[in-house]
Amino acid sequence: MKVAVIGLRVEGKKTLKSLKDRGYQIYATDLDKKIALEDEGIDLDLGFHDEDKIFSADSVALSPGLWKTPLGEKVKESKMLLSDKINTHRSLFTIGVTGTNGKTTTSLMIKSILEKAGMEVLIGGNAGGGFDGYSELILEADSNKYQAMIVEVCDMTLEYAEHCFDFDLVVATNIGPDHLDHHQSLENYARTMGEFLKSKHCLLNKQDKYLVEISKNLVKYSFYDKTTYQLLLFGEFNKINAGAAETVANILKIREDIIKDSLENFNPVEGRIKAFDIKGSHIVVGKTDNTGAIQEVLKEAEFPVMVVGTPRAEEKWRFKILEEVCKSNPETIILFPGLEDSTSQAVKKLISLGFEGEVKIIKEFGQLPEIIKPYLSFKNIFIGGNGQEKIKEMQNYIESLSKG
Repeated sequence: MKVAVIGLRVEGKKTLKSLKDRGYQIYATDLDKKIALEDEGIDLDLGFHDEDKIFSADSVALSPGLWKTPLGEKVKESKMLLSDKINTHRSLFTIGVTGTNGKTTTSLMIKSILEKAGMEVLIGGNAGGGFDGYSELILEADSNKYQAMIVEVCDMTLEYAEHCFDFDLVVATNIGPDHLDHHQSLENYARTMGEFLKSKHCLLNKQDKYLVEISKNLVKYSFYDKTTYQLLLFGEFNKINAGAAETVANILKIREDIIKDSLENFNPVEGRIKAFDIKGSHIVVGKTDNTGAIQEVLKEAEFPVMVVGTPRAEEKWRFKILEEVCKSNPETIILFPGLEDSTSQAVKKLISLGFEGEVKIIKEFGQLPEIIKPYLSFKNIFIGGNGQEKIKEMQNYIESLSKG
């Protein structure tokens, strides 16, 4: 079987790997001539799309970012999408988890409960969130036997995911200011979410005002709130994530002792918020790449020292994270290149905000031990912001200190 892969960014590259691992023939194409790609064994066109090659393939894997383009519309009309040609995944009980923050942790909590209850569970989706992409779910469901599937759905791919999957339940975690280059406004995002949820069985975060408003137009929904179980995870926000997982489990009539054991023994997800105690310092490390995420962390404690990863220079809305950081009035802000080196832009932002504390810059990860060492006597230190892979490295370094 030959599959045409259109669009070779995060989802497209992961689709290529999924197809290559299973021995498919592949034609891949992207309009960007500068895409970095190992093209061994792939018929590859960069800078243009060859529609003859696309429509002579047996199926097409379309990047979610091309969903509304003329070529995307043509592919949808042809009924050649991978999710149209391979449909084993549609027979599985499917749980979608979407929203701005908390998707990965909530998804993995649900998986933990279902597996402890004896179910074979397939999980994945949102390639940008760290999973292996939507195509991997479709292909894997066709390759092995599962009873349930959990799909993390990025807020930028709601329409795409709605076409590709048949959701039996959808958890909506929250709606906050992220990916505003795509949504243009928070209100637009809320409207799109409302359309996505409209005809589905939905579980909604009781504390999110946008989801409460959306519920007025839904057919079948219920609210969830914080779990009462004791968690190993940092933060009240994780109790809300656990409340979502608990509600899913209750709907599926899973025994309370299984739910309790799963949630109370659930460990922090790599890259997400995790707390360490080192010689009197409480160090909180994890991904906080939008204002909603950083606000939730700052509700928990005051952090006199904050180490913050910077976003891509063009992602202007993400620099609002620094506004939340400044509001908390830390003594020291240490900046590091998160998604890219926009530290000089971040310094200008701090100056414009009137920040009068100490500002330092880490240009390379190797500088972290030297720069952070003098601050380890502080009661609370926060490390977060953008750049998930670098934050994972920092977690590993801090964890090594906690064991040293």
